[in-house]
Amino acid sequence: MSRKMLNDGEVNQTNEDDAHYDFDLFVIGAGSGGVRASRFSANFGAKVGICELPFHPISSEVVGGVGGTCVIRGCVPKKILVYGASFGGEIEDARNYGWEVNEKVDFNWKKLLQKKTDEIVRLNGIYKRLLANAGVKLFEGEGKIVGPNEVEVIQLDGTKLSYSAKHILIATGSRAHRISIPGQELAITSDEALSLEEFPKHAVVLGGGYIAVEFASIWRGLGATVDLCFRKELPLRGFDDEMRAVVARNLEGRGVNLHPRTNLTKLEKTEDGKIKATTDHGEDLIADVVLFATGRVPNTKRLNLEAAGVELDEAGAVKVDEYSRTNIPSIWAVGDVTNRMNLTPVALMEGTFFANTVFNGKPSKPDYRDVPYAVFSIPPLSVVGLSEEQAIEQAHGDILVFTSTFNPMKNTVSGRQEKTVMKLVVDAETDKVLGASMVGPDAPEIIQGIAVALKCGATKAQFDSTVGIHPSAAEEFVTMRTVSRRVPPANKPKTNL
Repeated sequence: MSRKMLNDGEVNQTNEDDAHYDFDLFVIGAGSGGVRASRFSANFGAKVGICELPFHPISSEVVGGVGGTCVIRGCVPKKILVYGASFGGEIEDARNYGWEVNEKVDFNWKKLLQKKTDEIVRLNGIYKRLLANAGVKLFEGEGKIVGPNEVEVIQLDGTKLSYSAKHILIATGSRAHRISIPGQELAITSDEALSLEEFPKHAVVLGGGYIAVEFASIWRGLGATVDLCFRKELPLRGFDDEMRAVVARNLEGRGVNLHPRTNLTKLEKTEDGKIKATTDHGEDLIADVVLFATGRVPNTKRLNLEAAGVELDEAGAVKVDEYSRTNIPSIWAVGDVTNRMNLTPVALMEGTFFANTVFNGKPSKPDYRDVPYAVFSIPPLSVVGLSEEQAIEQAHGDILVFTSTFNPMKNTVSGRQEKTVMKLVVDAETDKVLGASMVGPDAPEIIQGIAVALKCGATKAQFDSTVGIHPSAAEEFVTMRTVSRRVPPANKPKTNL
């Protein structure tokens, strides 16, 4: 018995005989979203196949690996390097806590790199076992769409395997984008940055997003000289402006050279093997490595989607409805390839809801409200809900902003000059907390808990009535009593109150 999705999102049981299909579901791409969707669909009784490129830490058109970007060349290895980079500052701070660190502390990049590689290889194996334990058939090779119900898997030796499926799910994620300037081939992307054989003494990073900021923090924390070039006045466009400024101050305070309103115009190899990066201000930056962290693009070019008539948007992302279905009823898509909200936990959510909708008889729309996320700079930034700017833009009434800036207790002894900053954005009329943000140690751990409160519709009064954990930074979120500012909505003229 099959399940057919109706236009209104309801699932209808039919008596159509689907035995002539090789699979109930075939998934192209075994990253976070694809693995989750395939496992859950199999658990609901579906016969599932999935294909993924052979494993390699650095992706290309012919290699990838089960686990996808997040596990192999994204979140997981990045966080390992963030941990490694954080120890430099911790060791310095330890001196004022009585630890006698008398000699210069050396850092072994190759050792950390090997530990990182060991971990992603381990996780790759775990993901394969998860698929096998769920009864999902894994094929190693490049997947392509042949028609609305047919896929082709091209193996590394060129062998082509064809399979039919009642449903096809595209979960191929995204790829790093390279800007087009002379000498662009001399630059690397985040893929290569996580697997450099030699640690760079001087790095130039182009970009103002979270990947750029994170790698600037990592390399600087490990001892490199870092120049960060970005187009805007502040990095992290789209985040809360006040928090962006705090992150910029912290980057500078830890020794990153910021170049706002700056682009690179060309890269050239020098006689001694380094790279000369020329800015649009005529400045030459000499580096061992130039990282392009200039965004990512949906990975759709080689899928042969035109064979089935699947529609793409201007960015090359697969267009889907609120249930993750394309314009072709049998073809679906989840994760970064749809360019909705490009976060690993969101891809997991979309994969879960896809399986519920198609194979569990429970149509489910992914909910993108109050999704928390973090920038793992050192120290990190984490947010949930609306930024102050978004709240003002969307509000019908006044917005109350509560802020707290303080020196973390740890810094009072270590002597580190680095403030923690927290913010709550509140609807003045309803008292509902619309957004929370924090820059400081443990920000992602703290904001994850705050996200539960926002998801439950918590009010500022409920925050105020919550007893804090003392002494902790987190307690500041329940002790901010005084309004920092009251702001009218964007469509209402400001008045002096």
